[in-house]
Amino acid sequence: MKKIVVSGRTVAEAVKRGLAELNTTEDRVKLSVLEQGSKGLFGLIGSKEAKVELEIIPDAIEQAILFLQDVFQSMKMEVRIERLISEEGITFNLIGTDLGILIGRRGQTLDSLQYLVNIVINRFSKTHLRVVLDAESFRERRRKTLEELATRLAGRVVRFKKEVVLEPMSPLERKIIHFRLQDHPLVKTVSKGEEPNRRVVIALK
Repeated sequence: MKKIVVSGRTVAEAVKRGLAELNTTEDRVKLSVLEQGSKGLFGLIGSKEAKVELEIIPDAIEQAILFLQDVFQSMKMEVRIERLISEEGITFNLIGTDLGILIGRRGQTLDSLQYLVNIVINRFSKTHLRVVLDAESFRERRRKTLEELATRLAGRVVRFKKEVVLEPMSPLERKIIHFRLQDHPLVKTVSKGEEPNRRVVIALK
């Protein structure tokens, strides 16, 4: 974190000089007044300059990206991070070759890395931020797979009149199943169990 000490005739002047030196704005720095400064006798004798310390406040998104880059470097992987910011939140799309190791079985490794990224970004953010981590469009492919699974299993429940219990899923994946079948005329969905073994149950209404 960059930190500088700057002097000026007044605190305001010192702050202005410091911001110019850092090439930033006041909302991006932490300000500490070290000396108020004084005009002295007749504005000349014994006058003191004001002195302030300015420290750059780390950008939350940049810190999250640096964290990911450190992870990839330690794994000796070349991965490019594409950031997409929308009203729904922030998506980091990982681009590279052989990203299967980062995705893991059913996206479990990707989910774990996403959890850590969210901890890092919110450590540096004044407001709560939500990051979705994706790789090779895995999230979209997984969503389509789960939607197809939900439709297929709902048909089985109707046909055999017997409820179906799915494998344990993350909250996000369970939400996809619930949303897919929420308007189904014949079946309903509920979640049962405790994390991390919480499952979706599809049953007749």
